[in-house]
Amino acid sequence: MTDPDGAIARASIPAEPVARAHPAIVPDQFETVLLAAQAGARWASTNLWNEYAPAVAAFLRARGSREPDDLTSEVFLAVFDRLGAFSGGEPEFRAFVFTIAYRRLTDELRRRSRRGEHEEWQQELDGRRSPSAEQEALDRLGEDSTRALLEGLSPDQRDVMVLRILADLTIEQVAEVLGKRPGAVKALQRRALETLRRRFSRGRTPLRGGGDGRE
Repeated sequence: MTDPDGAIARASIPAEPVARAHPAIVPDQFETVLLAAQAGARWASTNLWNEYAPAVAAFLRARGSREPDDLTSEVFLAVFDRLGAFSGGEPEFRAFVFTIAYRRLTDELRRRSRRGEHEEWQQELDGRRSPSAEQEALDRLGEDSTRALLEGLSPDQRDVMVLRILADLTIEQVAEVLGKRPGAVKALQRRALETLRRRFSRGRTPLRGGGDGRE
């Protein structure tokens, strides 16, 4: 695997997780940046790293990676290694990156499972006590207490919620990453939101009904 012009070695992931990933590379510029990165331009590779690595690290952290920053570097080594064969726009590239991230995470969790490792959740890390609305709950998925919030959801539901919020993927993109049908992803999201709604029903404002209609 390669690191074009040291893009990974030179860049760094912000210490704070990203709550939501909005593209800093505007759609009109993405093709130019991608082509330059495929040609080996240092600035373009670093631009892609800076744009997507924080959200990837936040996703890996939220889903239980022991070393999310190290695993993020591994993800982008794979991304850059396969960059020449990639074709598509920004939405396809985002799904491409998170597909690799999901597979690397799955490999890590399987290795740990085979070794019989167990990681205990530390209750004191959960700083939330009375969220006021569904949006507040979802917007805070990028914090260190994400895993406490997602406790009680099935692994598939957790994957869907984190990919939807932290990775900012559409239903169709999440389905591609997880290898599921869009209808199954919608059902998982609906059940996850219902679970969160019940959990926060004692908050100041009842959670709104219905799922996220963003496709």
